[in-house]
Amino acid sequence: MSRHRSSVLRGFILAIGLFWQFGGSVAFKSEDFKTCDTAAFCKRLRGTKGGDSYYVDPSSVSVRDDRLQATVLNRKDENATFLLTISTFDGPVVRFHMTEKNAVHGDRYEVPDVVLPSLEKKTAPFKLVKKSHTITKLSLGEYTFALKHDPMRLDVSESIWETMMTLNAGNLFAFEHRREKGEEDPAGWWEESFKGHTDSKKRGPEGISFDISWPGQTDVYGLPERATSLSLKATVDQEGNPLSEPYRLYNLDVFEYLAESPFGLYGSIPMVYAHSLKSTMGVFWLNAAEMYVDVAKKKDEAGVKTQWISESGVLDLFIMMGPTPKDVSTQYAMITGGTALPQLFSLGYHQCRWNYKDEEDVSQVDAGFDTHGIPYDVLWLDIEHTNDKRYFTWDEKYFPTPVEMQDDLASRGRKMVTVVDPHIKKDENWDVYKEAKEGGLYVKDAQGNDYEGWCWPGASMYPDWLSEKTRDWWAGRFSLSTYKGSTKNLYTWNDMNEPSVFNGPEITMKKDAQHAGDAEHRDVHNAFGYFYHMATADGQRKRGYSKEVASADGDRPFVLSRAFFAGSQRIGPIWTGDNGADWDHLAVSIPMVVSIGLAGLPFNGADVGGFFGNPDAELLTRWYQLGAYYPFFRGHAHLESQRREPWLFGEDTTRRIRDAIRQRYRLLPYLYTQFAHANVSGTPILRPLWYEFPNEEGISHREHEFMMGPSLLVAPVLHQGADKVTVTLSNAHIWYDMQDGHAMPQTTYDYRAFQVPCTLDDGAKAYLKGGSMLITKERMRRSTAAMEKDPYTIIIGLSVTQEAEGDVYVDDGHSFAFQRGQYAYRKFEFSKYTLTSRAGTLQGAATPDQTFAPDARIERIVILGLGGGVNNWTAKLNGEALDAGASSLHTNPTGAPLAYVIRDPKISLLQDWDITFHRKEI
Repeated sequence: MSRHRSSVLRGFILAIGLFWQFGGSVAFKSEDFKTCDTAAFCKRLRGTKGGDSYYVDPSSVSVRDDRLQATVLNRKDENATFLLTISTFDGPVVRFHMTEKNAVHGDRYEVPDVVLPSLEKKTAPFKLVKKSHTITKLSLGEYTFALKHDPMRLDVSESIWETMMTLNAGNLFAFEHRREKGEEDPAGWWEESFKGHTDSKKRGPEGISFDISWPGQTDVYGLPERATSLSLKATVDQEGNPLSEPYRLYNLDVFEYLAESPFGLYGSIPMVYAHSLKSTMGVFWLNAAEMYVDVAKKKDEAGVKTQWISESGVLDLFIMMGPTPKDVSTQYAMITGGTALPQLFSLGYHQCRWNYKDEEDVSQVDAGFDTHGIPYDVLWLDIEHTNDKRYFTWDEKYFPTPVEMQDDLASRGRKMVTVVDPHIKKDENWDVYKEAKEGGLYVKDAQGNDYEGWCWPGASMYPDWLSEKTRDWWAGRFSLSTYKGSTKNLYTWNDMNEPSVFNGPEITMKKDAQHAGDAEHRDVHNAFGYFYHMATADGQRKRGYSKEVASADGDRPFVLSRAFFAGSQRIGPIWTGDNGADWDHLAVSIPMVVSIGLAGLPFNGADVGGFFGNPDAELLTRWYQLGAYYPFFRGHAHLESQRREPWLFGEDTTRRIRDAIRQRYRLLPYLYTQFAHANVSGTPILRPLWYEFPNEEGISHREHEFMMGPSLLVAPVLHQGADKVTVTLSNAHIWYDMQDGHAMPQTTYDYRAFQVPCTLDDGAKAYLKGGSMLITKERMRRSTAAMEKDPYTIIIGLSVTQEAEGDVYVDDGHSFAFQRGQYAYRKFEFSKYTLTSRAGTLQGAATPDQTFAPDARIERIVILGLGGGVNNWTAKLNGEALDAGASSLHTNPTGAPLAYVIRDPKISLLQDWDITFHRKEI
């Protein structure tokens, strides 16, 4: 939700005299936000060459099994002394950590609770290759790490002949040390102002800069969140001259963001992939302060350079060696964790609006889905459901019986979500405000007083989420006995947690505000929302294990957050914020969602239909057809937008949207399996083509089609009036059109990109990769709960060699029982005309309990691409012929008989079995 002045709020805002810089016009105002030139630290450090003055004291170098330590000095400043630690881990991963020694004003801030404690158990000993006065060289497997002493420089090589990556090749390294204030200090060191706000800097300049170059790579991806291309564009030329603003990472509440800009949005993950046809590497800088990153790259040539600049903190750089994109994902997950396994209901469709007016409105919307045969799982309530913006309360006039309302939804297998924001209404008569005040739980201002700002309730206070004491207190607010009117079927939406402060600099908190652990807000800003998200999810987790809910295995949290940071994937999903109802925002949602997923946070999506504005029937239809493939699938709309429930645009539009949402529900077994992999290995759900086919030419910039998991390619329509879509298919595989199952003639995509018809009735084009399988549920129900006992369908797309493999993950869909092995993981293989089902091993998961055996009957097995004609085969199970023959891909009897279909083989998805295929004798 943005600060757009609705008619409901105008009178209130005028009455309190608060001027919102974002007025009634719907346009991004760049002048209300800083640029590199108006951020003192960035202006000082961008493009500034001085890295040749930093050197390693060779006498200080100490090397043991998995760790190198040394002192780094700056010959231009005798007071600057730093401790460098290089450590190595499985993967391989290299950690380059540098901080001040004996810093004035205390130790520099390091972000806690992001790196997994288990990382220290995965150290990997390296070999000392050379140690001299000028260089220390280490090797780990096939990789060599050469620390050159003067100037300090790190070269990473796959062999002694080929440099893969270099730190400080461009001499842009700088580490501003803490000092006492001097009379002649430059402007911006101890204070700076912006738009009438003054930032006092009690510790002086603390900026850090370094450059990384990849001489053999062609593209870099990552650095979410922003609305731009997936492959990051150059922001400086090869000589370092600016071409645009650098990529900014500073979580902000951005009003209807531009559809093309390097400007940072609601979340920040300082992580990139550096990719070429030969290899992929990754780097991650663990730092939560404001950050800028420049990119220089050559057109159609190898060679990428970057400069990274942060206002404070330490240099804690993780280098992930790959060499494949999937390896980088796994290595990043080893550092920061995999994705929390979501509840199955949360992968269904969510219906949201600011705001559903009252309980009758909720009831009518819920009934509308059933009347029109459209499945959905969750109905959402925005801030207007509360008592005057007091979170954890209900407006008794409009929502007098919230428990009954939730129970009514639950009777049809549905859930509810309410918004709970991170600011607390300043109200001496409200217990939540008073408890936090009396407990000393609020963020402090520079003078040590409770920090006060303005947000939806008016005067608001901001709990200090960096404090474990605060987070524990907050978690307790979600118990059913404390959160009056809540039930076990109520989940949470964390909005405005960048944090949004309407009267603050750049609509956020002042940087000199004080947090627990003697941290300034400047040090922790990008992690503020992360810790708030963590506290809320912990509250739901504790609720799930409580006697009130009475679940021995708990209840997995579902908490949607707008702000995010590295590690947010362990907590819950996010969405891409306040987008607009236009075709540009539809198109840019793909690189946004994919980029965030690549950076380790795959459970994300964009508001379907666009938050601001009024989509017409065509745009809304196309957005649902794309949104059905987002990992997080929610329709949402602004208070002043017209109502846009799926049945309000005529029968044809209703049918098309229904078809799109039903397609999502068909794919849930496959999608849930992909989340199980993301949980243990960090692999993204939506993937760019280069991620799945990293060695293929010509696809590194194809970003408006994507893979959903390893098997399904999706190409949506993104342009108004279009009835065709451009599709790019890998030449290494057969591809099957999921509309009717026909194999795409390979000659049509010898040149990679080709056009196919795609009318509004067709939906997004989807293709099954030959050699893979989809596990689906084809019966249409009102919700995921209603589908629980439905039978499964296996769709097999055979490769050129008549082979395929697939897998499925099944658990109870809601509890933590899977952590003690209460799940099933099966592997399916088609080889030598035999289809087998066997128990598989989900690497990194608990050992499965073989007694877990829910009903999982197989209804159909559909085989595409069976050689020799689909009419010329028989299928047998244990020597007995099965009911099988030529049929359509889907159960629609009018479809072309392009598939070989086995009907009701009377076997379970979760048991061992072998089905053999035999050519009919002629």
